[in-house]
Amino acid sequence: MRLFPVLLLFFSLLSCTAPGPLSNSSTQLLESSHKSTESSRGVVASAHPLASAAGLQILQEGGNAIDAAVATSFAISVLRPQSTGIGGGGFALLYKKMEGKVHALDFRERAPLKASENMYVNKDGSIKNFSYKKQVVGPAPNDGHLAVGVPGLVAGLVHMHKNHGSLALSKVMEPAIALAENGFEVYPSLSKSIQEKENLLRNFAQSRKIFLPHDKVPLPGQILVQSELAHTLRLIASQGQDIFYRGAIADSLVQEMKKGGGLISYKDLSSYKVIEHEPIEGTYRSYKLVGMPPPSSGGTLIFEILNMLSSDDMGTLKHNSVSYVHLLSEAMRRAFADRTLLGDPKFVKVPTKGLLSKDYALQLRHGIDLQKASPSSTISAGKAFAYESPSTTHLSVVDQWGNAVSTTQTINDTFGSGVTVAGMVLNNEMDDFSSKPGVPNVYGLVGTFANAIAPGKTMLSSMSPTLIFNSDNELQYVLGSPGGPRIITATLQTILNLIDFKFPLDEAVQSYRIHHQWLPDQISMEANALPEDVIKELEKMGHTVKVPSWYFGDVQAIGRLQNGNWIGVSDRRSDGQAKAW
Repeated sequence: MRLFPVLLLFFSLLSCTAPGPLSNSSTQLLESSHKSTESSRGVVASAHPLASAAGLQILQEGGNAIDAAVATSFAISVLRPQSTGIGGGGFALLYKKMEGKVHALDFRERAPLKASENMYVNKDGSIKNFSYKKQVVGPAPNDGHLAVGVPGLVAGLVHMHKNHGSLALSKVMEPAIALAENGFEVYPSLSKSIQEKENLLRNFAQSRKIFLPHDKVPLPGQILVQSELAHTLRLIASQGQDIFYRGAIADSLVQEMKKGGGLISYKDLSSYKVIEHEPIEGTYRSYKLVGMPPPSSGGTLIFEILNMLSSDDMGTLKHNSVSYVHLLSEAMRRAFADRTLLGDPKFVKVPTKGLLSKDYALQLRHGIDLQKASPSSTISAGKAFAYESPSTTHLSVVDQWGNAVSTTQTINDTFGSGVTVAGMVLNNEMDDFSSKPGVPNVYGLVGTFANAIAPGKTMLSSMSPTLIFNSDNELQYVLGSPGGPRIITATLQTILNLIDFKFPLDEAVQSYRIHHQWLPDQISMEANALPEDVIKELEKMGHTVKVPSWYFGDVQAIGRLQNGNWIGVSDRRSDGQAKAW
């Protein structure tokens, strides 16, 4: 197992190929780099090359796509502690070709049983701060022990493996254990994330010990070893999820909660269950799309926006032109207003069928003026019920048998709650609830009672794992992205680029993106995404255009080529790299 980092480098060199030629469109792209690779036997696309190599190794050793996805997930938990980990949760779509069926798994974090609707609100209506050892750490929904939801990632990965994998769990977890035990080189964005969250991490002894070795932010190139996490992963590999939810790891987690005034109890852990939903389906042009239903908002909003655009010939509009950006942002604006209707369907009535109705989308489309912007103050959640009829990560995998996995996983904000126990960073997923109706969360999303906190409730998510099938019902694309609400718009624009503009997969992923989420009322764009004359025309139409500092997703995608091979593409916005057999 100690040879694994050397083997990963070997696989890295073997499987790295340059991107194929891009189309002759006028699309502006991010700077080129080695982010795509092709194979007939299997592809893994993830947010770190060593995680992709871990999944590739499992494919080469006879594992299927589920085995490889689980291996990649545990490995990325080690490699990207700032954005994901076994202290978090996620969603996954699993396509079993022999069954012809997609399984939609929900292993999202959940509110502790002691949680309550106004747990973060002071008597004067302000949001409470969290204090630890008599020091104010930060807002209680974001920082520290009270921000932690019941983790679901371990349950989800073990459930996937137990029901759909083929190799032993201990085998599948070997790469992650080796990476945690032997360490890996700190890369620039990890060093930057630690620096950004240094003040938060310093509050908690284990976080400080692991991520601030010698009391300093590690520089790129230094080796980051996570011995405690290696020990935790070994326990899971040998004893399964029970050790996490009922055994020694549960003991450590509950003790840490008591120390910091958190709410997670033994009952919360022992009663945690993975939920298998019916996936939602939609059509766009000649393609069938499969996505996650609520409590993820991602699939619903993507399908709603595509339905709004389906009556327009989007491919005739110049990519990122005034007309295209205006129409796209107006559709985004209306869908994100409807997001306020969504929540955990076990707790609130959610108009999923209405939101997916093409008639409802057509009614929304009729409200878009092609000559001017609609101020968000004049837009609210639509009447979807009337159409009711009787710093996250993503990875994509396909195998030689045609099985596939699209899974998005997270601890929410960069380094989550900042609390580390048993080597794992704990999420701050409670911020994805509406702490107070009308008050934006860390991503600026405004919620309502539908997403209010309740014991055992699942918080609303933007995660959007997506599978796309062609007119012959063959799997064509596997994709998704991290990025808070930008998950939805990054995935959406990649789909539009593929289907309407017929871009090659690499170009579809690397093209510049825009984002509109209703509130704040602005079109957000990547630097250099839109020419100055386009921005000026949009402003004349009543839009406000901004260039924020955050990134616009990190799409990990796999597509089928005309020759039958698979091509994997990792977004150039981050550190990932696709690997092929």
